[in-house]
Amino acid sequence: MTFYHYLDTVAGRLLLMSDGDRITGMHWVVFKDAPKPTSEWVQDDTPFVELTRQLQEYFSGGRNRFELQYSMKGTAFQEEVWNELEKIPFGKTTTYGVIAAKIGRPRAVRAVGTAVGHNPMSIIVPCHRVLATSGGLGGYAGGLGGKRALLNIENIKI
Repeated sequence: MTFYHYLDTVAGRLLLMSDGDRITGMHWVVFKDAPKPTSEWVQDDTPFVELTRQLQEYFSGGRNRFELQYSMKGTAFQEEVWNELEKIPFGKTTTYGVIAAKIGRPRAVRAVGTAVGHNPMSIIVPCHRVLATSGGLGGYAGGLGGKRALLNIENIKI
């Protein structure tokens, strides 16, 4: 069973998803590939009480890491990229090229960008900390305004 809840934040609106035990998704609703609730999903904020609390602390500047049970499913390549995203420290950035090199595929920068863009656990798995090689913002599933808001929370100046 899939539970869901919408959460409005300073960076945009999120669709939160859970299987009842773990968080299974945090998607920006503005993202063209964001999941859409079906009639089989259950709208209920109960599975998201702790997530919502930790997100509120993050947005207010009082939290720099999340302590939640979550599960992400993707291709082997996507999961390899997402594992690298989890290693990016609060307040720091990296680039798509650096991630490609770290996974041993230095020529796969565009594929890394696509995998980053389909990160199913926005904010918790910090894809907002990934910049273009030029140092620019690059893209972001939550829109560039949302990315700027998250970077500002972490005192990252671009």
